[in-house]
Amino acid sequence: MKNYHSLRNNREFQMVYNEGNSKANRYLVLYYRKNDLEYNRLGISVSKKVGNSVVRHRTTRLIRESYRLNQDNLKTGYDMVVIARQTAKGQNYHTIESAFLHLIDLHHLKKS
Repeated sequence: MKNYHSLRNNREFQMVYNEGNSKANRYLVLYYRKNDLEYNRLGISVSKKVGNSVVRHRTTRLIRESYRLNQDNLKTGYDMVVIARQTAKGQNYHTIESAFLHLIDLHHLKKS
């Protein structure tokens, strides 16, 4: 069962890119903006530069799971787009989760 909301179309992603703030680390880039909703929405982007479809889908699953397990600790009312960098290829779950949480801390999106 899916227990998070997604950014669905290109227009929603573009609004986050154009109007939001971003920070990056070695493995991921995180864009975010306020959405005036009672919940967060997540978008994940993994380019073909990262690898073939198997690698891209695995990377997407790792990012999604990192978000799912930590969403209760995040402030609500934001659209977030997580972009995987080429260095994310072949990384394990703990590395991706650590990179995700690092970006959340940089943006001050963690509940106090």
